[in-house]
Amino acid sequence: VQLQASGGGLVQAGGSLRLSCKASRTITSVFNSKSWEWYRQAPGNERELVATITYGGSTNYADSVKGRFTISRDNAKKTVYLQMNSLKPEDTAVYYCNALPPFESWGQGTQVTVSS
Repeated sequence: VQLQASGGGLVQAGGSLRLSCKASRTITSVFNSKSWEWYRQAPGNERELVATITYGGSTNYADSVKGRFTISRDNAKKTVYLQMNSLKPEDTAVYYCNALPPFESWGQGTQVTVSS
């Protein structure tokens, strides 16, 4: 499978971004059967889990983003989204998506930079 994250950029604190992650080279039924997660990694830090959406649509969030971020999925498009509102400088990181359990390839991620 190939994971392509996009939608990152430079935004001021308080702003919003919507990230997308498209899974290719996999069939729809495989995508649909999996839970999907967004992770982020800031320089010098370990990769951390941000949000999860199950195959049934249930969601879970890290405490640091709860109430600000929303994860969703479009099974027909084999795409997972992360709507990020009220962004803070500490949200600056490279964001990745992957399935649960994760595929070996993580893709290049998408850079999110929040200025104060």
